Amino acid sequence: MDSVALQKYLLRLFERHGVELEADEDGWLVTDDDFPAIRAEWHEGNAGEPGRLDVDVVLSEERRIEESFAGLGSGDAGCSDALHTFEENAFHLLLAACWYVTDDRRMRITAWDIGVRTWDVFIGPFTLLGTDENTVAIPAEALAAIETAVKREVLTPELHWLRLVHRHGAQGDSRCEALLDNEPWTAGTLALDSVAWPSSEHDYRARCFMLLDVRDY
Repeated sequence: MDSVALQKYLLRLFERHGVELEADEDGWLVTDDDFPAIRAEWHEGNAGEPGRLDVDVVLSEERRIEESFAGLGSGDAGCSDALHTFEENAFHLLLAACWYVTDDRRMRITAWDIGVRTWDVFIGPFTLLGTDENTVAIPAEALAAIETAVKREVLTPELHWLRLVHRHGAQGDSRCEALLDNEPWTAGTLALDSVAWPSSEHDYRARCFMLLDVRDY
């Protein structure tokens, strides 16, 4: 799927949720000629490997959310698979935190006290690749450990985003990764590592996307 087709797809997706964006000449969809702006780009996989959908959301001149989603299949089928993952994993959270259109059926919304401020927290589902939730149950301790780690951070009073990933190998090897504002977050990775993740005879990956927005700027 080329950039023009992706732009049209995103335009229709936002329109279905009551948000009108405008396309510019660089492939971005902008909000009233201003931020936030969003753009997606599809990269075909090589030699049977999954392709990759890159989605960027620009919040300001200095800040940009960068997320990527694997797509299984070749050509448009792979891109459609990645777009489905984007919608399930991140779209509704971005819509709520950046465009203020909230569907609480698609996420968990809560409030955390971090430092002297209260933050609205938008938590997406842990999506699984390689297995399903009937086979592997995501431990509740995972989000509890992340909450504890986040509350130890000193966050600037603006929007922040987290990507949490646990990769499990059928041979027993596993690896966790946490990113805060696109950057490796050691405390978050250690928090995920402290959790007793379920074993499986299959490889699987669990992924969660979160956004935190200070309630009173």
